[in-house]
This record gives sequence, C-alpha cells and structure tokens, in this order.
Amino acid sequence: MNKNTIIGSILMAAIIIVWMTMNASNEEAKAKARAAQAEAQKAAAAQVAEAGKPSELVLPVNKPEEKEPPVLGAAPQNSGAAVVAADSAAVVDSANVAAADSVAAPAPAIVPRTVTVETDKFIMTLSNKGGKVQSVIVKALKDSAGNYPELIQDTTLGALDLKLGGADLSEALFAVDAPEWITVDADTSVQFTFADVNGNKVVRSYGFTKEGAAVRQVNKFVGFNPTAYELSWNGGMKETEVIPKGKSLGGASYFFSEVIYKNNNITERESFTDAMTLDEADYYWVGMRRKYVAMSVQFDSPVPAKVKAKHINVTAEGKSDPGTYSLTIADGVRADSVAFNFMVLPLQWDEIEAFGQDYEKIIVTGSKWFLGSSVWFVWICKWLLKLLKFFYSIIPNYAVAILLITIIVRAFTTPFTIKQMKATRGLAALKPQMDEINVKYRSDPQKKQAAMMELYSKNNVNPFSSCTGCLPMLFQMPIFMGLFFVLGRAIELRGMPAFLWITDLSKIDVVWSGISIPFIMPAGLAILPWIMVVTTYFQTKITMSGSAGMDPAQQKMMVWMMPAMMFVFSAVMPSGLVLYWIISNIWTIVQYKILNRNNVPANPSGKLNGKKVQDAKIVK
Repeated sequence: MNKNTIIGSILMAAIIIVWMTMNASNEEAKAKARAAQAEAQKAAAAQVAEAGKPSELVLPVNKPEEKEPPVLGAAPQNSGAAVVAADSAAVVDSANVAAADSVAAPAPAIVPRTVTVETDKFIMTLSNKGGKVQSVIVKALKDSAGNYPELIQDTTLGALDLKLGGADLSEALFAVDAPEWITVDADTSVQFTFADVNGNKVVRSYGFTKEGAAVRQVNKFVGFNPTAYELSWNGGMKETEVIPKGKSLGGASYFFSEVIYKNNNITERESFTDAMTLDEADYYWVGMRRKYVAMSVQFDSPVPAKVKAKHINVTAEGKSDPGTYSLTIADGVRADSVAFNFMVLPLQWDEIEAFGQDYEKIIVTGSKWFLGSSVWFVWICKWLLKLLKFFYSIIPNYAVAILLITIIVRAFTTPFTIKQMKATRGLAALKPQMDEINVKYRSDPQKKQAAMMELYSKNNVNPFSSCTGCLPMLFQMPIFMGLFFVLGRAIELRGMPAFLWITDLSKIDVVWSGISIPFIMPAGLAILPWIMVVTTYFQTKITMSGSAGMDPAQQKMMVWMMPAMMFVFSAVMPSGLVLYWIISNIWTIVQYKILNRNNVPANPSGKLNGKKVQDAKIVK
C-alpha cells in the first residue's frame, strides 16, 4: 500500500469519526430539545386544564374587628416611649395613606338599594341584596278604593334568590347602575353584578317590555363554571281578594292557593299543608296561583328540574287564609348562563291561552287519567265562558248573561230530561200491576219473570228504559259542572254588579254584616242563599213526587235534606254561582209542572184496590 493510500484512508476514517461524533451530538441536542418541547407542551396543557376547571365563587365574610378590651384602672407603662412610638406610627400611617392615595382611590362600598320598574301590566321592585325580586304589584286587579294589590306575601324574603353550588347569593350585595324608578316605554334591562375577590362575576339581568307579562331573567357566570344552581322563592304569594271574616264550612275552597306546574305528563294544581317534592319529570314551568292571579318560572325548553314546595301558614285577625308556599327549583348548569321568564299572569282566559303553555288549565282542568277530561272538559269550560262574555257584550250585565246562558243550557238538555221522565213515567204507570205480579208469583220466580215480560210487551215498555233514560243525564253533567267552575272562578265577574243589592257577582251578597251565622254565614246576612233554599225545596219536592219505587219516608227526607245542604254551600259561594243555581231550580220547577200537568202520580201507599199488600209464603 503506497503512502497516498494510507493518508487517504486515515483522512476518511477521521472524517467518519468526526461525522459520527457530530451526528451523535446533534441527536442528543435534538432529543433534549424534543424533551424540553414536550415538557413545555405538558406545562401549557396543565395550565389550560387548570384554567378550565370550575372555580368556586368566594362570598365576602363581614366579621367585626376584634380588639382587646382595655384594662380598667391599669396605668400604662413607658408612657413616654408609647407616645413617641404612637407619634412615629402616626407619621408612618400618614405616609402610607398618602402613598395609597397617590396609587389608587378605594372602591366605593355597595349599599342596599332597590330599583322599581313600572310597565303597563305591573310594578316590580328589584333589590340589589341577592339581585332578586322583592315586590310585584299587579295592575289588573284594582280594588274598590283604586289600589293595586301586592302579590308577594313576604316582601323581605321576596322571590328568585340564587344559589350556585355552595355559594348562597341571597345576602350578597350586587352592584347596580340604574335609577330608583323606571317607567318602561321601550324594552328595558336592569343589571345586577356581583364580583368576588378572585374576579369571578355573577351578572343577573332583568328584561322588561311595555305591555308584556314576562320578565326575562338571565344569570350569566364570568370567570368560573358552576355545575348546578338553585332558585328559591321564599316569599310566597299573597291573596289579592278580601277573604270573608271568620271560619266557614266551605268558603276557603273558593280562595285558591296552589302550586302549579306543567311537565311532560300533565298540567296540574297541587294544594297541601306540609312539604312536597314534585314528580321527577321535564318541567315547562313551575309557580303558584291565588284566586285570580298566578306567577310562574317558565323555562325556554323543558328541563329535568327538581322542584320542592313547603306550605306557609298565613294568619290574619278575622280572616281565614289557606296559606301560601315556598318553592325551590334546582337543576344543572349546561352553559355559561341560566335564563328563564318570570311570568305575572292575571287569570283572564284569552290572554293566558295565547301563550300556548296550557296556562288556562290553571283556571279549570280535568284529569288526563279520566277519559281525557283534561282536554274536552277544558274545551267545554272555554266555550261556556266565551258564550257568557258574548252575552255581556250585547247586554252589559253579567246577571243577564248568566240568565241567558242558563236558559240556553237548560233548553239544550230539556230533550234528554223529557226522555228520562217518559221512561220513568212508563214504569210508574205499570207499578200497580207489577206489584200484583210480585205478590201473586212471589214463590215462583220463573212465572213472575214471564208475567213481567208479558206486561212489558203488552204496554210497549222497555224494562231497561229507565236506565237508558238516565244515560243522557251523564252527558249533561259536564255542562253543569263547567258552568259551576266558570262562574265560581271567572275573573270577568270580579267587581261586576247585577241588580239591587248584588254589587259584586264574585262575592257573597252580604246585605248586613251586623248579623252573622257562625260557620255558615260568617261574613254577615245574605239574601240569595235563602232564595236558594226555597227554590231547592220546591224543586226537590216536585221531582220526588213523581219518582216511582222510592219509599215515602225517603222522599220526605230528601225534600228537607237537599235544601239544607244547598243552604250550607250557597252561603259561601260567589253570588253569580248562586244566581245560576236559583235560575236553574226555577227552570226545573216550571218544566216539571208543564210535563206532569196531566200525569197521575203512582200510589206509594202500599195498597192494591183498597187492600193492604202482604207477602206470600215462600214455597220451595
């Protein structure tokens, strides 16, 4: 091997060694760089993950400043040094204050205040303590003195307190930049903001329209992500009407206080005297109602909320109030905000039906489980109310409208009544002969049955005609019940006079409060219930006189029992409802007088051809 070859081989080996060394160094550097990059990415991911974690809202804790009490009678030690130290501290403090003033002025303290918003429908007062609703005054239910009623039973507790996880904001003070009074002429919003020490914020805003019944309530969360919320309506709902004084046997049933809701199963009204957890379902709205008004929390779409209610006793001197409720609505947070409509609803059928949320079923409802009456019975009540309002539009007196609608309903049901009376009369005419057959063939049931069938055949009487004759009465009952509910609950009758002493068809027609009957007429002496007693007596007597197969003693008991029962109920019923029953009784009396004018009543004396009927001896 020559010299050049050896030198070339050495150079090539050196080059390979140097390249391999440099390549190894580069790989090591790249590995370190990749490791550093991975660590950086991991740290960044951890920071992102940490930033994305929900953080708890920190509520301020206002604790009184604790100071050691001075020792009475003890002389201060080193008083001179103390004075010097105090002077030095004062100089230092002054310097610190000056420095602080030069840096930034302290934020002004938030003080409790309210914002009142007036629309065409209501006057609502909002409090920055919790950012909640404190008061709701509805304009649709003005009283005789021209005052508007309050709807919140306890305005110190109010409605729509918010709780986020473990943070209860009901006592927290929210910042609000709005005047004390706002009259809404266009869409208006009032915003409350709470910020904690970490910069997390809860923004509660209320949106109002000039003529709308809904208040748009939006709760927005900034800087943190709560997983659950709870709304509390602790102030309950107040009755707008004057409840009759004293206790009655049934008067409270006409002053409704109920928890109302619509879920994916049914629209329902609940009343109870303890605590209650509503069924697990998806809820469209939840709220409370009194006689002529309701309020509800209405969600944008059905939510699987957990709803609890607790009864609250309401006592007032001389009054009997069925009480109200507190509500809590709990659900998960699925976005950075929670929003719903807070509805203020005077129970006028056409207006609340227009929302398409089945609010009209607050006024009257059937049962989904009873032949679908939650649909057809509500429909009947709706058209009865429309008919009542139609007559009022022609003759502006609801007493006349009640008279006309009663006549139309009774005229419609008269053919069914005639059919039933004819069926009963046919059997009553055959009763003497049927009694003879019963006596003659008492010991032989087969011959008795054959004789009965022959008697029916000769006289063209269907033995089951009395049953089929009663069947049409079942179809009349929904109409009568519909009128009963409509006249007892329609807000249209509120404050409406009729004639003479009847000044309000929605109330008892008290003419003298100086005389009262305990438990029956606690508010005072009324006239319509006594008219009700007289008409019920004659109506029962005339209908019982033509009844076949009823014992005379039973007839006599019914003649006196029915007026007594109706007196107890009518004494606490709204006068419009009592007026309807009186007109209906008079119609029945006249109708039976006309149909029975040529009819000879059956002889219930227990004698056949002047002889007393005796049971025959049974022979097997």
